[in-house]
Amino acid sequence: MPRTPKSKRLRRAAAALAAAVLLSAGGFAALRTALPDTFIVAPGETLTIESLPFLTVRTPARSGAAPVGSTADPSGGNQVITLLGIPIKTVRTVTQTRRQVTVCGTPFGIKMFSDGALIVAFSDLHTDLGTENPAKEAGLRLGDVIVSANGQPVRTNEELTQAISAAGGSALQIVYRRDDATHSCTLTPVQDRDSGSWRAGIWVRDSSAGIGTLTFVDPSNNTFAGLGHAISDSDTGTNLPLLTGEIVPVTITGCIKGSAGSPGQLKGEFTGGAALGAVQANDLTGVYGTLAEGAKVEGTTMPVANMQEIELGDAEILTTISGTTPRRCKVRIERVNMTAGDPNRNLMIRVTDPDLLQATGGIVQGMSGSPIIQDGKLVGAVTHVLVNDPTRGYGIFIENMLDASE
Repeated sequence: MPRTPKSKRLRRAAAALAAAVLLSAGGFAALRTALPDTFIVAPGETLTIESLPFLTVRTPARSGAAPVGSTADPSGGNQVITLLGIPIKTVRTVTQTRRQVTVCGTPFGIKMFSDGALIVAFSDLHTDLGTENPAKEAGLRLGDVIVSANGQPVRTNEELTQAISAAGGSALQIVYRRDDATHSCTLTPVQDRDSGSWRAGIWVRDSSAGIGTLTFVDPSNNTFAGLGHAISDSDTGTNLPLLTGEIVPVTITGCIKGSAGSPGQLKGEFTGGAALGAVQANDLTGVYGTLAEGAKVEGTTMPVANMQEIELGDAEILTTISGTTPRRCKVRIERVNMTAGDPNRNLMIRVTDPDLLQATGGIVQGMSGSPIIQDGKLVGAVTHVLVNDPTRGYGIFIENMLDASE
């Protein structure tokens, strides 16, 4: 989707106005913070920050002092970023061969088993002494992941139930994970007056299944990437710790249209047959793994854009809202955040495609992972919808997903 000369002139005029506003408002500190310390550039290409066209880049003099706000040693591949000739920040450029991947946009099913039993609810028990909850009394919380009981690994609901039953009324030593740290506690089961069984007063989850969109396949190492965010528990929001998982073919059968305050959702069916691949990581930036031997995934070979090459303006997403064949849909990139604290919110996009808006209302659940394409390059993937405005949503830089996949 090439830019026209007229649109370029308009962008440059708007950039000049924005630069003047920044100067008058003293926005240097904000600009400095908004720029990363390091940029990746392809061989033979120079650094240009397309989403901030009022900035220019120059190579610093070897003997000169680094400008205020410099965070890198002024040598080697360093560049000085300036606003109307005034130095803003020194950044480092790293030359790297432009990568190419197979861009997909196809739906896929995810089946995943967690490494531990995730606590998703508490249930007070009626005993001869009244109402009790051993898990709460032991200090356990929603979102904790129980990994062992009395020294025995716990990976399923059944293994935890067996450990509680075997203990009877005796104390259990529980090891659990909370916020990436391991803890332990003592839990003493109680006998439920209604059922007569020994119980702990918790509900746990040990697996998950759903649908999403496959973003790309990297043929150089036979890996895949999808979703653009982690698989999390719907009740607690906790990311599921991965034990094993697989991706399988899916056919999209319908859609619940999104509206303000009510996110929509793609509906799909697992079509059976052999798994497409094995899930090896449930990461903040997506779901990753290796393709199964002989697995066939349709897609188009495309170069990957670096973050500074992404422009504000027209782009496309590749997504599937019916059957198994993806289609290109028009969007606009409204914001590029190169230093986002949340790796899933690098881009803000708005759906402009009238057919997609008519069919889905915008971005819906199940579209996570849909590739974002601009100027013939893969720039990112859809991650989240804005609940109060389903025409808009967030995206992740594709380079973040590539780094995680490698």
